Amino acid sequence: MLRLTEIIFPLSVDQDDIENVLKAAACARLGIPADQLVSLTIFRRSYDARKRSAITLTYSVDVEVLDEAAVLARCQGLRNVQMTPEMEYKHVAQAPADLPANARPLVIGFGPCGLFAALILAQMGFRPIVLERGRVVRERTKDTWGFWRKRELQTESNVQFGEGGAGTFSDGKLSTQVKDPKHYGRKVLQEFVAADAPAEIMYVSKPHIGTFRLVKMIEQMRAQIESLGGEFRFESRVDDILIEDGKLRGVALASGEVIESGHVVLAIGHSARDTFEMLHRRGVFMEAKPFSLGFRIEHPQSLIDRARFGQNAGHPVLGAADYKLVHHTNNGRAVYSFCMCPGGTVVAASSEPGRVVTNGMSQYSRNERNANAAIVVGIDPKDFPGIDESPLAGIAFQRQWESRAYELGGSDYSAPVQLVGDFLAGRPSTSLGSVVPSYKPGVTPTDLSTSLPDYVIAAIKEALPAFDRQIKGFATHDALLTGVETRTSSPLRITRGDDFQSLNTAGLFPAGEGAGYAGGIMSAAIDGMKVAEAVALHILGRPGVSGGNRRSESYEY
Repeated sequence: MLRLTEIIFPLSVDQDDIENVLKAAACARLGIPADQLVSLTIFRRSYDARKRSAITLTYSVDVEVLDEAAVLARCQGLRNVQMTPEMEYKHVAQAPADLPANARPLVIGFGPCGLFAALILAQMGFRPIVLERGRVVRERTKDTWGFWRKRELQTESNVQFGEGGAGTFSDGKLSTQVKDPKHYGRKVLQEFVAADAPAEIMYVSKPHIGTFRLVKMIEQMRAQIESLGGEFRFESRVDDILIEDGKLRGVALASGEVIESGHVVLAIGHSARDTFEMLHRRGVFMEAKPFSLGFRIEHPQSLIDRARFGQNAGHPVLGAADYKLVHHTNNGRAVYSFCMCPGGTVVAASSEPGRVVTNGMSQYSRNERNANAAIVVGIDPKDFPGIDESPLAGIAFQRQWESRAYELGGSDYSAPVQLVGDFLAGRPSTSLGSVVPSYKPGVTPTDLSTSLPDYVIAAIKEALPAFDRQIKGFATHDALLTGVETRTSSPLRITRGDDFQSLNTAGLFPAGEGAGYAGGIMSAAIDGMKVAEAVALHILGRPGVSGGNRRSESYEY
């Protein structure tokens, strides 16, 4: 196969006939007649919107041709024609047929990290046992919608807990900045497509799935793991771990049941605060890490589309426009957009009573009225009160501001909101403007100036006008801020060594976002795969995987 890159067309190219258009372009590039082109597959499609009046599409394609060697020799020296590189993920091990039952690994948590850790272990024959504190994804979805509609919070089944993890109620972004020479990311996309994700996620530059599609996909992937000998235990919260001489021997469930295992993948997500506290009591090494605090901001999606695409706003290939913004403030803080959800909604993401947390979510269509994103400020462990006494101080700091948001919203899980114009002017909002809030169960106009630390408020006030210079209308008076966004990433890291095991608890393999090694669906899934490989090799007595202490955060929820 040959890969042809930088095939550029105007946005007006006929998408209904794009395969034939690409074939003609490929033949012209290679200097061959059409009958010598055997097949063509789109590898990548992106757009360049730097000139809004002249947006272009760029394709890379893989082609099969007759007499490939002669064609390649003729094109030697052309940088946009090359052999298609090998891009298939390969398993590192295979379990023996007589693998004893007590060698089966445990996977705690079934978000993106736990999902792919369990899948890879199952595909290698290790028959993992998955322990998930929440409910199966359809029951969990009912519970979550019940909270949004009726204010009935289920503490073990919500946006944070349950099959699919926090990524289920998100935009389903599948982009990442992780370096990937072993093609973990491509494996993730292939498994998603096999589970009925849109085939285009294999080649579009900013792939996403959306909540409703993710629900069905997760069920199919669970079924695959089960067909390979994996086992699932839902509503099975791990309340304790068993350690002897610095080695993990098993776990104890909330029911009192003990499950023995010397290999445990800890993929608990960033909101399992009670589990973090238990691990700290048991002496598992952990350290505080930075995260961010801020608000959700909502605009009409049409405003963002016009600002990004000009007269091409609404074009079906471009879809709903997104943005990424960053501003470095005079007080030394970085303010940035996070988890931008085109055509989406702001959602209630609480997992504890008496606290308000926001997040963003989109469906695959991205056709809701508003665009939303978190506008957050980076904070460091030195900002956490009590950091000298405990690495868990970041959790207490998050809880402080989530409780304050609950109070400002009226103590009924309504979220406190403020118009951007009022926020910048330093006056409370008493009513809403033209932007209709999407947050359910409801909102309360108020003054957000006391909802977060003073330095966070000051940084966001400075950043919003700067963002308005990049996206005209961003700081418009009626844009809406909704508080608060606190779960941008885990507030601590359960540090691991180069063999992916805990620094002081052998057999415990911290993984994914909760352990501080990922930030988004794709990076969490990739980390789960790497940890699964490490577990498999450790079970077989062949340790040799390295790089377990490398961070892979990209924060793309």
